[in-house]
Amino acid sequence: MNKTLKKEQKRARGAFTLLELLVVILILGLLAAFVVPNIIGAGDKAKRDLVCSQMSSTASALDMFKMDNGMYPETEEGLKALVANPDADKYPAYSTKPYMKRVPKDSWSQPLQYINSGDKFDLVSFGPDRKEGGSGDNADIKYSQCNK
Repeated sequence: MNKTLKKEQKRARGAFTLLELLVVILILGLLAAFVVPNIIGAGDKAKRDLVCSQMSSTASALDMFKMDNGMYPETEEGLKALVANPDADKYPAYSTKPYMKRVPKDSWSQPLQYINSGDKFDLVSFGPDRKEGGSGDNADIKYSQCNK
């Protein structure tokens, strides 16, 4: 009789009580309530940060273009001027190798927009809505506004 009593006590201790299960579920619920909202917005922020990083490397290529040629490409020539010489007469000192392998795209697979304003330039991504303008999460991302 002593052996069967010990077996029953071991079996009883091996299972969780309803109260223990409710406490665990409550703790998991609280963790999810605090962690999930932070994780959901992290993907969008990462994409925006990546766009700024891509713009930074594109800006470096544009600066090398200007060092070689004395000016930035015209707005009409765009970033394609970093991939191939748009005008051999206008840019005789163009590098023997392209400044970039391909025209850069943003995190939403859209080409970056290039605006030449003489001695300066700006790069623009239309953001997740892929349209010019927008506000909040859909606002355009400008290189001039990225933390450099």
